[in-house]
Amino acid sequence: MIRGSASWAGSVRLALSTLFALRSSAYSAGGSPALWCAISPGSLRKSLVTTVPSDCAWAPTQVSMSSTLHIKSRCPVYPGSQTSRFPVPDDRVKWKTEWPEYRPTVYTAAAVLAQPEWADPDVGSFCPQFNILDGSVERRSHEGEYRVLDGKPLNPHGRTGLTGRGLLGRWGPNHAADPIVTRWKKDGGGQPVVNPRSGLPLLQFVSIMRKDCGEWAIPGGMVDPGERVSLTLQREFSEEALNSLAASPQQRALLRQRIDKLFSSPGLQVYKGYVDDPRNTDNAWMETVAVNFHDETGDSVSELPLQAGDDAGQVTWMDFDSTLSYYASHSHFLEMVAKERQAHW
Repeated sequence: MIRGSASWAGSVRLALSTLFALRSSAYSAGGSPALWCAISPGSLRKSLVTTVPSDCAWAPTQVSMSSTLHIKSRCPVYPGSQTSRFPVPDDRVKWKTEWPEYRPTVYTAAAVLAQPEWADPDVGSFCPQFNILDGSVERRSHEGEYRVLDGKPLNPHGRTGLTGRGLLGRWGPNHAADPIVTRWKKDGGGQPVVNPRSGLPLLQFVSIMRKDCGEWAIPGGMVDPGERVSLTLQREFSEEALNSLAASPQQRALLRQRIDKLFSSPGLQVYKGYVDDPRNTDNAWMETVAVNFHDETGDSVSELPLQAGDDAGQVTWMDFDSTLSYYASHSHFLEMVAKERQAHW
């Protein structure tokens, strides 16, 4: 689903007053079945990649991934552990398929069981209210209402071979945001670069190399309880790509001005829904909102020096390229942006 919305602007401008004073608090969505990220407990909260502006209601939204079987969520070995999943073949993924022999592995990481501020207690020691806004914790899913069995939510995309929460903090949906910041690639003379095969102009996006697995990714992060998705998008981009937390007061003023200009433009929502993430379990899963903010003229963030934050090893403007391997579901998000902007993919 692709949607443009001018109302991102008001939400983002309101968020600016608190952006640079916020602590870092992110996850990032995704992974791959063969090359999952080994996540250390110390980087757990930062390693996972959204509450939303008024134009993004929590009503169920049909998205392009909803009808496909999750694959990365069934990776044989759970990330950051030696824990093997119970093998789940394609024809046994859906909950509606009877499978009396199903014996999923039970696993929740020790770092989650330690109950940091971003994690729920174990079910049984508290009574979460699923499918609603539970205090300040958003337990509604972009996929619609999900089932709850024996007090635990069931992954709306089916079996994963593992119960518990794994590395995820929340029972049920764990909400994230992915800001896709783009510009047109230009040559030395300032003219747009066109791909000779497709005849279409080339887009570039701000990409970070994740420290936990070395893959290139969109800078993204988890939505804190009560936080608006517009603030999460803006905060994560500033912290991960511009290292705003380490900036001087003068540098922060410049960052605030340029980011205000970019994020006051209409954002293009390219995806909202479930993420096929190797950290997903039968009872906890990742969901995200991916929004494209485009620097059309190249005079806002395009001129800012990129500097990697604590969660990123490197940061750079990277060409859109379908032949490259990107982290998690990010390739899908970039493809949707390219098609909407009529750019090369």
